[in-house]
Amino acid sequence: MDQLFSKLRKYEIMIRKVANNHLQGEYQSLFKGSGLEFDDLRPYQYGDDVRTIEWKVSAKGHGTFVKTFREDKEQSVYFLLDISGSQDIGQQDNKKIDKGKLIAGVLTLAAVYEGSQIGLISYSDQQEQLILPSKGSKQGVKIIRGIFDHTNKSLKTDLNGMFSFALNLIKKRSIIIVISDFIDEDYERSFRALAERHDLVAIQLTDPRESALPALGIIPIFDKERGKTTWVNTAFGSFSKKISETFTIEREYLKEICKKNQINYLAIDTTQDIVAPLIDLFKYRNKRMKRG
Repeated sequence: MDQLFSKLRKYEIMIRKVANNHLQGEYQSLFKGSGLEFDDLRPYQYGDDVRTIEWKVSAKGHGTFVKTFREDKEQSVYFLLDISGSQDIGQQDNKKIDKGKLIAGVLTLAAVYEGSQIGLISYSDQQEQLILPSKGSKQGVKIIRGIFDHTNKSLKTDLNGMFSFALNLIKKRSIIIVISDFIDEDYERSFRALAERHDLVAIQLTDPRESALPALGIIPIFDKERGKTTWVNTAFGSFSKKISETFTIEREYLKEICKKNQINYLAIDTTQDIVAPLIDLFKYRNKRMKRG
């Protein structure tokens, strides 16, 4: 465990150094979010930002209302970690699941450093791990142990279940960092609902072999989530092409959902080092905070 902590700390310090050089000391913006919490409604006045209009209330016909906010100094950061079987793809010790845990661990240490309250929800098709938010290095250790020492109860996926669980649990506006390969269906509604209520970051884990299956003839493919083996003929060019197209379409679809719902999207490949993509995320959020 000590070796793991020093590896995570090394990454976290590296990210902080690079981010500080790029962002003139405003590295903490990944965790501070807007720093605002919904407070009340008041009638619209000329010059108000149209983004603050509460359309549901305004649609009732009693005038146009805007949301007012107050500063929230105790904003929580939640990691929503998908630990289902589809994450178990990639090279030994560098699978999607390993990358996801590494990212969650590094960002946990970064959040501890910034004095944020941190919580963890690990999920398959059921709640696997729940650690409610708290501050400090003890909480950081607890969360990192929760990420790396956990043994799954299930290998199936239910992203809709994970997002619905988070919606029911997290009432106060928080920063929610979802780490998943997003290989599932029918999760868009609860995902969008989560984005409406919280400051959402989606980190999608990918692996090159998902979209580039080599032509190996007839091979057995084991589906970890279903516990079944299927024989597939990879020799047909059309099969490989279809696999590749499916992954590309699904990724573009997720990107589009994120764009429309103000969700920060980041894709990280198992062959990539995590530092550069995470710095890009800090930079993007830093720019957005300045605009806001």
